[in-house]
Amino acid sequence: MIFAAYSLLYRAALTAVLLSEYRKRPGHLRARWLREKRGVIEETSDAGGETVWIHAVSVGEVIAAVPLVRGLRERFADLRIVLTTITDTGQKVARERFGESVRIAYMPFDLPGPLNRFLDAVRPKRFLIMETELWPNAIRICHARGIPVALVNGRISERSYRGYAKMRFFMEAVFVRMSALCVQNKTYAERLRKLGARSETVHATGNIKFDLVIPEKRLAWTETLQSPMLIAGSTHNPEEALLLDAYRTAVKAYPSLNLILAPRHPERFGEVEMLLKKSGLPYQKRSQMPSVKAAAAFTGQIILLDVIGELSAAYAAADIAVMGGSFIPHGGQNPLEPAYWGKAILCGPHMFNFPFLDEFAEAGAIRPTTQESLAVDIIELLGDPAKRTAMGAAAKAFLAENAGATARTLDILATLAPAHSS
Repeated sequence: MIFAAYSLLYRAALTAVLLSEYRKRPGHLRARWLREKRGVIEETSDAGGETVWIHAVSVGEVIAAVPLVRGLRERFADLRIVLTTITDTGQKVARERFGESVRIAYMPFDLPGPLNRFLDAVRPKRFLIMETELWPNAIRICHARGIPVALVNGRISERSYRGYAKMRFFMEAVFVRMSALCVQNKTYAERLRKLGARSETVHATGNIKFDLVIPEKRLAWTETLQSPMLIAGSTHNPEEALLLDAYRTAVKAYPSLNLILAPRHPERFGEVEMLLKKSGLPYQKRSQMPSVKAAAAFTGQIILLDVIGELSAAYAAADIAVMGGSFIPHGGQNPLEPAYWGKAILCGPHMFNFPFLDEFAEAGAIRPTTQESLAVDIIELLGDPAKRTAMGAAAKAFLAENAGATARTLDILATLAPAHSS
C-alpha cells in the first residue's frame, strides 16, 4: 500500500518535470535519455558470467565506484557490469573511467513499468547502490525478483536522518528489503538501525573513497605550467566570488600565481565566465586553450576548467587545493583527490559530508579556514614550501592508513544470498 502511494506521488512529480528534464538535455542525448529512462535497453547476453547492476547518481558516486568495479573484476573475471547514473555528467565521467568495459545507461524512472523492462533486459544477479540514493520501487522490485540489493559506501547525514525519521514506517519497509547496507562509519550504521534496517544486514565497512583510483597519466597542459598553482575544485555559487577576492589579494603578494577554477556543475560554466569578465582578472577557458605549449606561458592568470573529467588529474599540478562546497552549507567536495597527489589542502567550515575531517585535520593533512582568512592562509602556505610538503605527506599517509573498505565490502557482497520474494 505504501509503495502504491509512493508510486502515485512519484508519477505526479514526474509529470510536472518530465518536459523540462527532457529539454535541458543536449539534442544528441534526448532520445537515448528518454528511451533508457523508460527502461528500454538492449538485452544482456546469457553467455558468460553473471551481471551486476551498479547505480551511481552522479560524478562523485561514479568515481567512488571505480575501486568497487576494479575489485569486482579481480574477484569475478567473467562478471558483466551495468552502471546507471541520473546526471549527464555522471554518464560522461563513467564512459571516461570505464570505457567499453562497463555498460553505461541512465537509471530508469522509479516506476514498475520502466524498472521491469530494464530488469527483463539486463537480468542482474545483484543490485548495488552507491552511497545515498535509495529508489524505493527499484529496491522493492529487485527484492521481489530475488535479486539481492546492497548499499555500498553508504552515508546518511544528520539532515537526511531527521528527514527519514519523519517517515520511518516507509523507510523501514525499504531497508528490510535490502540484503546488506555497507556504510562508511558506525554513526551511519546506528542511524540505519534506528530507521528500521535489520541489524544483521548493517556493516560499518569504511569509506571506499580512501581506495580511490585516479589515472596516473597527468594532463599535458598542466605539466607545462611553471608558476605557483592554486586549484579551487568543484565550486558552488557564490564561492567563485569569494575565491576571486582571495586570489586578487594573493596575486599581489605572488604575481605569478595561477588559479584553476573548476565549477562543480557544467551548466554554470557560462555564469562563472561572466563573473570572470566582470572581475577584470585575466583568464583563459580550458576548452579554448590554444595549445599545450601556450600553457607554459601562463602566469598570474585564471584558468576556467570548463571541461569534464580533468579535475582529479589536474590536482597533480597544484601547490594548494581549496575544496569547493565548503564555504556554504553544502557539505564540501572530496578532499581525498588532492590528498592522493600529496597536496596542501584548505577547506571552509562546511565539510559535514566527510565525517573523517576532524581526524584528517588532526593529522595535519588539511587546514580549515574561513572566507575572511582564506587569502591570508593561501599567502602563508605559498611562502612556506616545507609546510605544504608536510601537509601533503600527512594527507597521503592518512589516505593509506584508511584504505581497505573495498575489500571489506566485497567480502560481504560475496556472501549475499537471493532475497525471498514478498
